[in-house]
Amino acid sequence: MKGFYKLSELDAQQARRLAERALALRAGAPARRFPQLALGLLFMSPSLRTQASMQRAAAKMALQLIQLQSGGNGVWNLELSDGAVMDGTTVEHVREAAAVLGRFVDMLAIRAFAGGQSLEEDWADPVLRAFQQFAGVPIVNLESAQWHPCQALADWSTLDLFRVPRRAKFVLTWAWHPKPLPQAVPNSTLTMAAQRGMDVVVLRPDGYDLRPEVLAEARALAAASGGTVTVTSNRKEALEGASVVYAKSWGSLVHYGDAAAEGAFRSGLRDWCVSNAWFSGAAPDAKFMHCLPVRRNVVVRDEVLDGPRSIVIDQAENRLHAQMALLEELAASVESARRGSAPEAVHTASL
Repeated sequence: MKGFYKLSELDAQQARRLAERALALRAGAPARRFPQLALGLLFMSPSLRTQASMQRAAAKMALQLIQLQSGGNGVWNLELSDGAVMDGTTVEHVREAAAVLGRFVDMLAIRAFAGGQSLEEDWADPVLRAFQQFAGVPIVNLESAQWHPCQALADWSTLDLFRVPRRAKFVLTWAWHPKPLPQAVPNSTLTMAAQRGMDVVVLRPDGYDLRPEVLAEARALAAASGGTVTVTSNRKEALEGASVVYAKSWGSLVHYGDAAAEGAFRSGLRDWCVSNAWFSGAAPDAKFMHCLPVRRNVVVRDEVLDGPRSIVIDQAENRLHAQMALLEELAASVESARRGSAPEAVHTASL
């Protein structure tokens, strides 16, 4: 395992095995320990669950931890462009920053959100791609402009925890938010559920499609795993028979980078707030999921979030266990590469 940029870089069997290992760790299986290895964390964007869970994972695995924050009193502002004349606000080029960090640590995990101004630039995922190119060590994506694979892996394990069948109906629904949000989480959620083999429905208002490339990838993953992917704006049709409703807001591709136009475009969509009425009759037993943080009574009503169908806290806890499972595989690969041998796989059945 050479890094973790998006979940679909793993085949379905590998992803399933990591999700199973996460649940074994949650149930009390001892984590593998790697006291000779160092994990670097670089947060260029805000974090609560990701930061805390990665710190705790490192401690439980005896990894040496180096954590850095961007901005303020953190690391220097980074320049990403080749050929830049650095006489402005950037102080250090990513070529040097990544290469130096790669000399200090054995694995490097990075969070760098989409800039939200240029769709073309964000789709290129410049921060993660630059560190992959120049660091010389495995890179773990803690959420980039395009993907949030650690969240997706934790979500897979959460579905397994609650024994949601692989071919169950999974509804990824858009929700209203006061500002346009990146598409990394919905991209990862959609492709995760498709790769798991679920019947996935993307429920969104007209004008809020995900990127065609992501939809095409999700459909290919679903076809390989026995699932399906459909897109609709018909809420009643989408929710009928759903086992899971996963809410997330994202911005319109049509108005990307234009906050004023986006705000006007979504101004009449505040009824896209998940309430108990969404489930009545159509999906009475459906679980509710959200990656957190969530704006109460904007994205979802208190009655849902605090009710029995909500599994968001278990979902958040599984970030710890899923990331430990991932780091075990990655650390074992690092050690094996140094020995010049194949990594020892971690199997739940052997614990």
